[in-house]
Amino acid sequence: MFEKKIFFSIMTLFLLCSCKQKEFNDIDEMITYLKMPINGYFQSKNINGIHFELMYQPTDILVYRELDSAYSKSLINLVREKYAKNLYFNLSISKEGGELLNKVPQNTDDFGALLTQLSFQMDKRIHLYNNKKDTIELADYVYPRMYGMSKTTSILFVFPKNDEFLNSEYLNFTIEDIGLKTGEIKFKIKSNDIKNEPKLIFPKS
Repeated sequence: MFEKKIFFSIMTLFLLCSCKQKEFNDIDEMITYLKMPINGYFQSKNINGIHFELMYQPTDILVYRELDSAYSKSLINLVREKYAKNLYFNLSISKEGGELLNKVPQNTDDFGALLTQLSFQMDKRIHLYNNKKDTIELADYVYPRMYGMSKTTSILFVFPKNDEFLNSEYLNFTIEDIGLKTGEIKFKIKSNDIKNEPKLIFPKS
């Protein structure tokens, strides 16, 4: 009986700790934490030689990138309020350790078709819906051309944050086939992980 009480006490403590919002003093520590698949913010899949990585971007990552080193409590709160209105997902796709435009097209027509998909049509290929089958429309996406200077094609997707939408157990992030012969790719993200996303402790100015 005593051992059972100890066991349940440890499990309760574990659950409470796992639900607590994480805070980091260092951006690199936060990113390391985010990239550990066990924490729920990073997932990857390999389909037919195409490597997909999806990582949720907490609000404070966007805040950090915008502020650089100009920290003040009022400014941090202002920028947090701006970015907290949305959900941000970074999708990276690569083949053989390189960008899609460098590795996939076989000719100029293929190159043009893939470039058009990436630059102008990803809003029709990406979907976010919860386990209640509610769908939230993509607000925007950013595809920076790297011209072979990167090992992956990275795109940032922005969705409006809706508290009611997040009241389901999980979200599905899906990618339709964009001509890579992968079929539809699906990633599942727990809503509670997003609600309890990690935060940065910014230095005092």
